[in-house]
Amino acid sequence: MNRPAEQLSLPGVVPDSKRSQGRRRRWTWIAITAVALVVAALLLAHMGQDASGQHQPPAPRPVAVVAAPAVARDLGIDLIGLGTVTPLNTVTVRTRVDGELLTVRYRQGQMVSKGELLAEIDPRPFQAQLTQFEGQLARDEALLENARVDLERYQVLWSQNSIQKQQLDTQLSLVRQYEGTVKNDRGLIEATRVNLDYCRITSPLAGRVGLRLVDPGNIVHATDTTGIVVITQLQPITVIFTLPEDNIGAVVDRLGRGERLVVDAYDRAQQRKLASGSLVTIDNQIDTTTGTVKLRAEFPNTDRRLFPNQFVNARLNLGVARGATAVPVAAIQRTATGAFVYVVTQNHTVQARPVIVGITDGDQVQVTNGLAPGDVVVVDGADRIRDGSLVDARLRRS
Repeated sequence: MNRPAEQLSLPGVVPDSKRSQGRRRRWTWIAITAVALVVAALLLAHMGQDASGQHQPPAPRPVAVVAAPAVARDLGIDLIGLGTVTPLNTVTVRTRVDGELLTVRYRQGQMVSKGELLAEIDPRPFQAQLTQFEGQLARDEALLENARVDLERYQVLWSQNSIQKQQLDTQLSLVRQYEGTVKNDRGLIEATRVNLDYCRITSPLAGRVGLRLVDPGNIVHATDTTGIVVITQLQPITVIFTLPEDNIGAVVDRLGRGERLVVDAYDRAQQRKLASGSLVTIDNQIDTTTGTVKLRAEFPNTDRRLFPNQFVNARLNLGVARGATAVPVAAIQRTATGAFVYVVTQNHTVQARPVIVGITDGDQVQVTNGLAPGDVVVVDGADRIRDGSLVDARLRRS
């Protein structure tokens, strides 16, 4: 009986189905081996790159800053306070009589001297009144003279017992009455002459006149509140400024020793010096709301650079601090815990060092503790660094 064809086999011959299965197994192992080799190579390459440091983050670059050394120098001990220019005298010129304003003799903004004529009021009513009172005086003086003559006659008659004592006393009383009338007339005349003088309005002090408040032709009254013109004294002039109460002790000590304390007035930006003067006095009490005390300084103001009500910065000099350790003001950094500076070290890093700040003189500030002359501090670029930062410091030119 014959076998099916698929079951026939010869010795040493492998069937086709088994041959194909072997080939598939061989290619599978080859692929697995290849993938394993690729993964191993990638791992080795990655480990080699890590070892060589090619993919490590780059080292930080130094921050460019500007630095300056701390130096030993003399610093002026100055106290700075906000002040207002205040005239020694300001007068509102008013009329003291009623009448028509005839003329104005000044120009607005003009400098006038004491006693200079400013304006004139119509004097004719007062001149007529003066003539009237002088006529009354002449009449009453004649009555007085006649009464005195009669009194002398009555005294002679009374000595001869020709009249009664009462008649003599009556005549004596009449003489005294006329004397009072004459005295009253003279007073009226003097008052009228004073009013005539008041018709000529003169300057009570030397200073600058302001804008004209009344024009000629208007009727002015002694009760007017606006006045005719305002005069302000400019030479000398004063500045009233304030200082913290903690600084008053040093000022009082120097004033008590009779020292002349120099005060300089600067503009709002503290860039331009306007005038130089001296301290005059200190107020007698401290303002409890601000903790400050008012001081008054006087300035000659010969060039008139100080103007009334002008805002200024008053700088009171108390002497000089010799050999103080000073750094630029820009080097001082401040936090809630106090002041500090960034000190540049020899390895080009910065160290945040706490300091105690003293007086300020211009753009220099005294450091009483924390620095020594020669220490290099950061003055520009501090906002880009922190303690330990690597820096490229460039020294600032003086």
